[in-house]
Amino acid sequence: MDAPATRGGKGLFEGLYRFLMRRNSVYVTFVIAGAFLGERAVDYGVHKLWEYNNVGKRYEDIPVLGQRPSEE
Repeated sequence: MDAPATRGGKGLFEGLYRFLMRRNSVYVTFVIAGAFLGERAVDYGVHKLWEYNNVGKRYEDIPVLGQRPSEE
């Protein structure tokens, strides 16, 4: 008994492969968009990880930085 995704000899990945590889312009667009979105996802993840590991050590977390003493 075949799995539902492979009935008729065509699976999801094979259909996706055929769609992407049919034209060079579609393939190049897919690669460029994937690289851009992948870069954004990695940048966001690393930024959140850095913030999580440096809570209390960042410039924004120290209340006395950037304040001038009052001259009275």
